[in-house]
Amino acid sequence: MAFIKVESEDLKIEETFTVNHEDLQEQTELLVLKQEQELKEIEEKGQSLKTEEKYAPNQETSSLNSALKTKSKRFHCHLCGKAYSKKAHFTLHMRVHTGEKPFTCQQCGKAFRQKPALDVHMRVHTGEKPFTCQHCGKGFTQKKDVKNHTRIHTGEKPFTCQQCGKSFRIKQSLYGHMRVHTGEKPYTCRQCGKSFAQYPTLSHHMRVHTGEKLFACEQCGRSFAYKHRLKIHMRVHTGERPYKCSLCDKSFIQKLTLDIHKRVHTGEKPFTCPQCGNTFTQKGSLNVHIRSIHGSARKQKPKVQRKT
Repeated sequence: MAFIKVESEDLKIEETFTVNHEDLQEQTELLVLKQEQELKEIEEKGQSLKTEEKYAPNQETSSLNSALKTKSKRFHCHLCGKAYSKKAHFTLHMRVHTGEKPFTCQQCGKAFRQKPALDVHMRVHTGEKPFTCQHCGKGFTQKKDVKNHTRIHTGEKPFTCQQCGKSFRIKQSLYGHMRVHTGEKPYTCRQCGKSFAQYPTLSHHMRVHTGEKLFACEQCGRSFAYKHRLKIHMRVHTGERPYKCSLCDKSFIQKLTLDIHKRVHTGEKPFTCPQCGNTFTQKGSLNVHIRSIHGSARKQKPKVQRKT
């Protein structure tokens, strides 16, 4: 279903952490057991261990530890070099490379690599929200979501960009922000080739091609491709005009309209005709000018120049 939002990568991170934590715990328990057996054998041979040797491992113990680590991780990925002690964990990891998603939602067809991810996704259909914010009572489908949401109330922003100092509530927001500095745009539209820094932005962009309009006004039935467009439209019905001009008494439904209006006071005309040099306060006025005055320019499709 089109209403389903893309789940954040946090789930994958949590699942990976869980797998790695279980691996570490298993290796630790195995190591302790082997070391206890080793100590027992030494004691049976009549050898005593010095007190300090209990805390400073000797060469024999270090070799044992190294051997245990090598033996415990016997499933190696030939594609990236990662190793796992359990075959189930190795099989799960390989799906990252193969793209295999064996767990499919029977209601919308969306597929997942792990069953826990499917279980969480099913709450989208059932409406189940087992995690509740203690501050406002809002419910969430995942524990991580209520944790991230709580930071709205506390103002906590624990994830900070090391290059510019900007802080974020959510780790994924920091990852997306870092691409502003690196210029990386890993998400590419298959239809037009346009690239984006974040997957949600690509998802929104795809509606340009599909024509999807998921958000409908309950009062007049008009539909919009984006939720913020519906929010702005609703002000037509409510009469709300939150953006007020500081130089006159006029107010506007959206900030963009206020910014354009301010040019009446400042005299700014940022749009320049590439044919004759005339300037305009709005891009639409420039386009009308080009069509009416420079009719032949329609075929040439001149690049709109904007003053800096």
